[in-house]
Parts: sequence; structure tokens; C-alpha cells
Amino acid sequence: MIRPDRRPEQPPVRVGQVWADNDRRSTGRKVRVEEIHGTHAVVVQVDSRGVVDSRMPVRRTRIRLDRFRPTSTGYRLITDAPEVTP
Repeated sequence: MIRPDRRPEQPPVRVGQVWADNDRRSTGRKVRVEEIHGTHAVVVQVDSRGVVDSRMPVRRTRIRLDRFRPTSTGYRLITDAPEVTP
């Protein structure tokens, strides 16, 4: 439920999720979370299916976890990863 005075709740960032970049300078860019280290996630760019495209160079990028929210320069969740139970 979305209250008018609050933003929608974002799920926690997890390995395997696919996020879309909201920055208009990076239109169409999607990344998949590969690792999480403290305050940052390590991501790789993926195609529209969430797969690393062999035509794209594989570049690992670190992104602060607080940027994974739907703001104009943040990221929005496209595909969630299944929750891992110990």
C-alpha cells in the first residue's frame, strides 16, 4: 500500500536482480547485481532479457546501495531475484 506522504517501499538489493538506470543520459541501460559488499553493489550491464550480451564489453561497476531507488538519477527494479533461504 502506498501512503500519499511516503514513497513506495523498495525491496532490498540482492544478487541476481536486474535494475534499469533512470538517468536520461543512460537511456535503456540495465544492470544485474553480481555481488554486494557493504555499502556497494557490483553490477554488470545486461540486455533487455537480463543476459550479458557477448557484443557488449563485460565491465563490472560499483554502485552505492542507496542509489537503488526510483529517482531521476537512481535505478528501478525490473526483475527480482528469488529470495535465498538458509
